[in-house]
Amino acid sequence: MNIMDFNVKKLAADAGTFLSRAVQFTEEKLGQAEKTELDAHLENLLSKAECTKIWTEKIMKQTEVLLQPNPNARIEEFVYEKLDRKAPSRINNPELLGQYMIDAGTEFGPGTAYGNALIKCGETQKRIGTADRELIQTSALNFLTPLRNFIEGDYKTIAKERKLLQNKRLDLDAAKTRLKKAKAAETRNSQLNSARLEGDNIMVNFSYVLNFLHVKWLKSEQELRITQSEFDRQAEITRLLLEGISSTHAHHLRCLNDFVEAQMTYYAQCYQYMLDLQKQLGSFPSNYLSNNNQTSLTPVPSVLPNAIGSSAMASTSGVAITSPSNLSDLTECSGSRKARVLYDYDAANSTELSLLADEVITVFSVVGMDSDWLMGERGNQKGKVPITYLELLN
Repeated sequence: MNIMDFNVKKLAADAGTFLSRAVQFTEEKLGQAEKTELDAHLENLLSKAECTKIWTEKIMKQTEVLLQPNPNARIEEFVYEKLDRKAPSRINNPELLGQYMIDAGTEFGPGTAYGNALIKCGETQKRIGTADRELIQTSALNFLTPLRNFIEGDYKTIAKERKLLQNKRLDLDAAKTRLKKAKAAETRNSQLNSARLEGDNIMVNFSYVLNFLHVKWLKSEQELRITQSEFDRQAEITRLLLEGISSTHAHHLRCLNDFVEAQMTYYAQCYQYMLDLQKQLGSFPSNYLSNNNQTSLTPVPSVLPNAIGSSAMASTSGVAITSPSNLSDLTECSGSRKARVLYDYDAANSTELSLLADEVITVFSVVGMDSDWLMGERGNQKGKVPITYLELLN
């Protein structure tokens, strides 16, 4: 029974406090009550914390969009995260594209120029997909997680203490208002007491009223001192928490550096993968240019150092590779030679011969032909081939 009485009293006290705060807040909005202003330093800290929270949320959400453009996948990952379960692994877009290319190249035939190129491109796309997966994992761990911890942890604590500070301020201002009213009432009654009144009963009753108002005034003063002390203490707690925002910025800066490093690693890997792929495929096929109504240019691989460039190349597997001077010698004679193909090449038209890397063909010169080209022969197939794609064999 005593516990029930205590709960009822506590409930009534809480309801009274809530009503007092609501009245004070409403009167402030209507301009009928004074409001205690926070000091400028504390206001600046509150503004800095709010600004940090807003921009951290925006950066975090846009980073998630950058790393995972699919909104359905983001929602699925969010649900699994809230359920504290690991999201199932899914194939990403580069990996899926790579698999399609490999399947298509296999069906067209690895021995064909187009099929072989598709397979090589597909393998590169898969490697890019793996690098993309590593970027997402690293960025989520080193960048997104600290930002999310701030929003869901540190800032929630700041917001809680800030709300508590607001309540303590309302209590303080309500106590100030009550004290002000008590002083005004006592002043009016003191003025009436100074007037001469007839009748003992009237004087007795009036003295009782004065004593009651004086006690109420003293109680209001005591309440004001208590609310002022609680407000000052809460303001100090809030200030200490807000001053930690500078440390948060420093921590987020380190996380940002980690994110930039992860991106740098990812783009460097992608660049290297594409550079390697370009070396395998050679330069852009000349028929790409002809399809755009441009003059067909002599294809030159992007990376040719030492491919046919050393003055004397060592023999490998018993096959001697000629020096570049032999290439020019061949263009000046009519004899045929064997040559190994360095890069894949797609014929631009019917006068040219498509090539596959590492195959061996027969080449010879034709009087009047451009010095950058030789005539190539593979079985019954014959056509022009670019000289920079070849290594002549003895």
